[in-house]
Amino acid sequence: MSQLTKLRIIIQDHDIRRLDLPHGIPGTVSELESIVRETFELNWNFTLHHKDASFGDEYFSLTSTSELKDKDTIKVIDVVERPTYTLTLTDLDSTFENETSIHTPDHPSVSPISTPSSHTTGSADTVILSSPEHVTQRSELWPAEFAIPRFAYDTELVLASRNEAFRNDGVHVEFISILPDILEKLAETVFQYVAYPTSAQLSDVAIALVQKHPSLKEPGSYNGCYGWLQRLKYKMGNYRSKLRGLGCIEVDVNSIGKKRAQDRAPAKNIKKPRRAEVNYLPSHPQGETEESLENERQELLNEVKKRDNHQAISEKMTKTFSIRRQQIVNVAPAVSDLIGQWPALFDAAQINEEFRRISTINLEPTFMAKLDHYTPNIMSLVSSKGGAAKMTIQRIRNMLLEDDSVDTRREVAIRCIIVYLREKEEDLFKEYMIGDDITNELMKIVIARGGTPSYPTTAKIVIEGNQVLEGLDVARACALLMGLIYALNLSYPRLLKHTFELFQKVFLELDGLKASPRVMSVKNQLLY
Repeated sequence: MSQLTKLRIIIQDHDIRRLDLPHGIPGTVSELESIVRETFELNWNFTLHHKDASFGDEYFSLTSTSELKDKDTIKVIDVVERPTYTLTLTDLDSTFENETSIHTPDHPSVSPISTPSSHTTGSADTVILSSPEHVTQRSELWPAEFAIPRFAYDTELVLASRNEAFRNDGVHVEFISILPDILEKLAETVFQYVAYPTSAQLSDVAIALVQKHPSLKEPGSYNGCYGWLQRLKYKMGNYRSKLRGLGCIEVDVNSIGKKRAQDRAPAKNIKKPRRAEVNYLPSHPQGETEESLENERQELLNEVKKRDNHQAISEKMTKTFSIRRQQIVNVAPAVSDLIGQWPALFDAAQINEEFRRISTINLEPTFMAKLDHYTPNIMSLVSSKGGAAKMTIQRIRNMLLEDDSVDTRREVAIRCIIVYLREKEEDLFKEYMIGDDITNELMKIVIARGGTPSYPTTAKIVIEGNQVLEGLDVARACALLMGLIYALNLSYPRLLKHTFELFQKVFLELDGLKASPRVMSVKNQLLY
């Protein structure tokens, strides 16, 4: 009879699980992959690597399960599929003979490049490379160090000569002739990260510009680039106006004509990222319309009714991301309506995926890793609190006397930091009693205490009186609630604004350089 086998599974750097195989190790690698996929609900393509002790614990591709034994370590490796390209032969007018248009995933539209031709006829067969899917979403957060792009060739020549002259003689020269090209290219590059940059982000650009091209420093400015900061602010406004005229949905939504009658003022009710969202309001994928994406949504409603259908659901959720965001941001429907229209959005796996689409951050692994990292410092920090808060914190810490599990330690840390921030834990958590009515709760994590290993503590998330997720531990409920706030474009609860700001800027590290004084003080104390 096969014996119970245990394997250590590394799903991500901060997500390590235990896999129990009651019937022993399966006979093939594909069977083991299927077990891993179903057990941990992995909906992406992956391969398995095995840690080999004979080679200093290096990882090798797993080719046979006969290599495995009890308590071995297996690592899940994402398989990134290479993009495919479609080649189309097109007869072009002789005016465009010998020109090649190139489209790649990283560069959706590149100017035609002249190439030598072997044709002598009046028309040429031109090869056009195009990616199967037009890139309409940003894939990166604002960089720690902004990289100044290359400007036009003549601008680069001017800058090279003037930079050299500045290094030799320290003379600042006039740059009016090259100013339009510099500002246009910088605005275009900034827009690749964010449509509405903050003053701090534009300051990063200005500083990087004068560091790379010292001849552009302004002798009358306190930091040599204050004038560039102001120019960039005006240029970004003009650049958005240009894109608005071209139909860019992300900025067109804020045009006067698209606003309600009572909001028709340039600075009123602007729809833009406020919590470091990278893809706040994306355009539809190339070739897709509202009608075609609505058909995809209808098909998605059928897919969610099927069992073990995670891959198909994820593909359709990704494809319909743009129409879903436009509906949520522009219409702001009730949560009960969204549950009926987008039921897949209220699945834990899809909340993680939606958060990654919006912010590029992996929600649960990042939140849990930072929470575990800061927990010792949190417990040390809150011990210094006095007065009534001290008594509340001591009551919370007494929970560890009954249960010292990882889940309880995480819950205690979260509850303590809420109290330390001078907010009330009961504004976020509600202890459930039989017969309690939760239909009036605007946003709560409702906790049912089991008290025994057979009936562990479980939490569920309630938004606008609707139970949207259940069967969670408390810390995971906090992480997924953050994901739902981003996915549904909700505001932070007024009485817990510092708690959720800390979740965002400390545990998820989104826009962490700018925080309220209270949260920044806690962050600095946790870091040192």
